[in-house]
Amino acid sequence: MMLRPRQKLFVERSLRALDEHGNTLGVAPTGAGKTIMLSAAVGAHIGGGSGKAAVLAHRDELTAQNLAKFHRVNPRISTSVVDAGQKSWAGQVTFAMVPTLTRAANLEAMPVLDLLVIDEAHHAVADSYQRIIGRALHRNPMCRIYGVTATPNRGDRKGLRDVFSNVADQIRLGELVRSGHLVPPRTFIIDVGVQDELRAVRQSGDDFDMTAVDRIMNRAPVTAAVIEHWQEHARDRQTVVFCSTVPHAEDVASAFRQAGVSAATVTGEMPEQERQRVLAAYAAGRIQVVVNVAVLTEGWDHPPTSCVVLLRPSSFKSTMIQMVGRGLRTVDPAEHPGIVKRDCIVLDFGTSSLLHGSLEQDVDLEGYEPEGEAPTKTCPHCEGEIPLACTACPLCGANLIVPVVPGAATEHPNGSLSQFIMTEIDLLQRSAFQWCDLFGDDAALLANGFNGWAGIFFLNGTWHAVGGAKGEAARLLSIGERLVALAAADDWLNTYETDESAHKSKRWMREAPTKRQLVHLPPEARADLGMTRYQASALLTFKFNRQMIRRLVRNAQPMALEQAA
Repeated sequence: MMLRPRQKLFVERSLRALDEHGNTLGVAPTGAGKTIMLSAAVGAHIGGGSGKAAVLAHRDELTAQNLAKFHRVNPRISTSVVDAGQKSWAGQVTFAMVPTLTRAANLEAMPVLDLLVIDEAHHAVADSYQRIIGRALHRNPMCRIYGVTATPNRGDRKGLRDVFSNVADQIRLGELVRSGHLVPPRTFIIDVGVQDELRAVRQSGDDFDMTAVDRIMNRAPVTAAVIEHWQEHARDRQTVVFCSTVPHAEDVASAFRQAGVSAATVTGEMPEQERQRVLAAYAAGRIQVVVNVAVLTEGWDHPPTSCVVLLRPSSFKSTMIQMVGRGLRTVDPAEHPGIVKRDCIVLDFGTSSLLHGSLEQDVDLEGYEPEGEAPTKTCPHCEGEIPLACTACPLCGANLIVPVVPGAATEHPNGSLSQFIMTEIDLLQRSAFQWCDLFGDDAALLANGFNGWAGIFFLNGTWHAVGGAKGEAARLLSIGERLVALAAADDWLNTYETDESAHKSKRWMREAPTKRQLVHLPPEARADLGMTRYQASALLTFKFNRQMIRRLVRNAQPMALEQAA
């Protein structure tokens, strides 16, 4: 498979930092393809040699996911697993469960490593991880330490500086929105008459005093106003709500139900089986609104979620972004048939957006284009080397920007922060493949590889991405905005092609069509004297798959139009 251009840059920067510093941290949010990039970096670092690496994770499902994606990126590198069921270091790369590896006998059996990789690297300062890191460096002082995380700033405010001296790269949410790999947020800051009270709430430990927040927000008139605004902006959307306390969550869910909306709560106090039952009902669409208290902030995704409601302030900007991130995933129509998702509405009834600045400011939608060497700066608090664009230090959590004053919100008279100018990354130029405008009207674009093909097609105000590959039937990849459809189509080709089979700049593409191609082309195409061999190939791919493409696109139409309305 191939990496996106931004993923390749992330890997290149990570490898350079590992060589220069002996350790490094990479920060990449939901949607960036963190495990794919991690796998590519490991493969490049040890591939072709005899070095050994270990990839750490703290949950069984993460170990399994990491192993599966590593095989996709590095099919020729041998692997093994150390977990409760097996304890093998036979592979060149071993995927290890931290709770298992930290046991004395298992740690003693760990061989000399050249590279230790820590997925979810914000856990790296925990005692269990420290024992593993210490053992790896004791056996090989030159062992490289590589961490990747979406959430470097921990809730207990422990910095990562003791493990990582630098940050190789940080992919920001705005980059993924602009490349079509996340949907854009539309943020509304709504004052229901309590913002002055919320601003007066003091911090208690690592966050605001949620008991005090509960006294302000958990009142019937406030909750009624919240539901009224939700019905105005997002009544038809699956929604996740973040509350201050368990009683607050239960009261909000009850108020939704009284308003005729199916809703349920998820809290840390619930038995695991009950929590999973509620989330399964939400995933199946039987529940429209799920209300939680600090449970769904990270490690949970349901892509059809297209509204996030913030009923609590957050002292950490990263926590606010995590909460909003639950609604930014794009939707795969194969997993969620008939769902069309164009954006995510964020209703902020607290003070997080005012305290930290709008989410749009943080994700930098005004044209941040990273390329080449990463421009860096030194954090004035921990002296770590971090990317120049960081607004909070990923190593120590220090805030590196001046908080927005409350009056700044008056720049948006209607309370909406969605009217930003978003610079679109032109995937047609950045793609490794040549995209052909099949009929000259920009309504049908298609690209060919050696092993697969993909196209985007416009019908009734909606873009549809369709892809096919050798040995696989064509399938619908995405429905919605043009950029999201194009990103899905490009990712499909990246999955099935390699750097060798991508041929955007190959000379043969510009040559005249072959006689065999001309026989199968329609008369109007044969009459085009400027037709190239690659354009002919794209037209023939469409011709041979036209019935399947039309069926997939037309079958998506009734539900697509209903959802869009």
